[in-house]
Amino acid sequence: MIYTAIMGHGVVGSGVAEILLQHNALINEKIKDEICVKYILDLRDFDNLPYSDKFIKDFNVIAQDDDIKIVVEVMGGVNPAYDFVKRCLLSGKSVVTSNKELVAAKGAELLSIANEKNVNFLFEASVGGGIPILRPIAQCLGANEITEVKGILNGTTNYILNKMIVDNMDFDAALALAQEMGFAEKDPTADIGGHDACRKICILAALAFGKHVYPDQVSTKGITDITLTDVEYADSFDCAIKLIGSAKKLENGNITANVQPMLVSRSHILSDVDGVFNAIMVTGDAVGDVMFYGKGAGKMPTASAVVADVIDCAKHLNARKYIDWADGSSDYVVTPDEKVRLYVYIQSNDFDMLCKQFNDAFSDNTWHIKNDFKKEIAFITNQDYESALMKKINSIKCDELKVMHTLF
Repeated sequence: MIYTAIMGHGVVGSGVAEILLQHNALINEKIKDEICVKYILDLRDFDNLPYSDKFIKDFNVIAQDDDIKIVVEVMGGVNPAYDFVKRCLLSGKSVVTSNKELVAAKGAELLSIANEKNVNFLFEASVGGGIPILRPIAQCLGANEITEVKGILNGTTNYILNKMIVDNMDFDAALALAQEMGFAEKDPTADIGGHDACRKICILAALAFGKHVYPDQVSTKGITDITLTDVEYADSFDCAIKLIGSAKKLENGNITANVQPMLVSRSHILSDVDGVFNAIMVTGDAVGDVMFYGKGAGKMPTASAVVADVIDCAKHLNARKYIDWADGSSDYVVTPDEKVRLYVYIQSNDFDMLCKQFNDAFSDNTWHIKNDFKKEIAFITNQDYESALMKKINSIKCDELKVMHTLF
């Protein structure tokens, strides 16, 4: 008998409990043993559930019970999750979590403790919900040197942008609909501000490249200032706007990492990822490009990934799964001056002067649209070093300026 405890009975936690209890026979057959949910930790009361007798409100009951071998943390946030998870690992219990904020902030430390105690700390559900991504990177692509990871990592922002593109809804209306449909939280800041995608790219980069990446090292920009004007100009350039998280390994061993809205060419596979779906592209030196696609959130998809980790822990009670990375450093993530193409929007009431300055700075640019009525110009630069392009862009006097990277 393998006793487990679940910490948190929210959307994902209730899904984990349902799967573990309803699919108990199937899971037991897979692990050649029996899994028993002994405790569910939550401060609220749940009196009308088939498993109401399992609820407790004191974490110490779990921490001090030597029979508990696997703990599932689905509370969210760093505190008190960090303290609870650390204490479980130190007491010799394996931990499974879907908590991306915790893994992005404390992953290296918690993995180190798990290694010292010969237990497992697994978190497949922290990045792609039900999309298998961490285990394939660590195992299936283990023969490759991973050079880049990028993709659409947040379903909420992808849904909002898709509504703006397809249904011509402005940002506020699209966000309100996402909240009404249950795709966005009441406080959507983590999604629309890019913070959720930032945490996910931190985890992906750490696993792909071997060193911890902290969220404050990642240049992060959300979608709150994307307008229908941007969407329309992007379409004119045969592009779609997507929030892209990206991490790339450099020749000197450093990496770049960022989250930002980008104009993605319609010829690129990521431009076709719509609705609440996520898509993660991994580039390996031997395999080339591989893409993982699916719904990145939701009760049952995420719970499914959590329970898969529970099964893995149950199969490896006396051995470690080698999903691991070293601690990072302040100089590990850098911003090199690379060749790029940029989307630029400029507007000025002095349109004649605006056109003259544009022609002087970007006379060789063929991808541009001048709108006399709105006194604005939108264009995509030729490829050049970003510093050189920004020097030209900043030389233009205008009333409004917007710059976005492109993905061609």
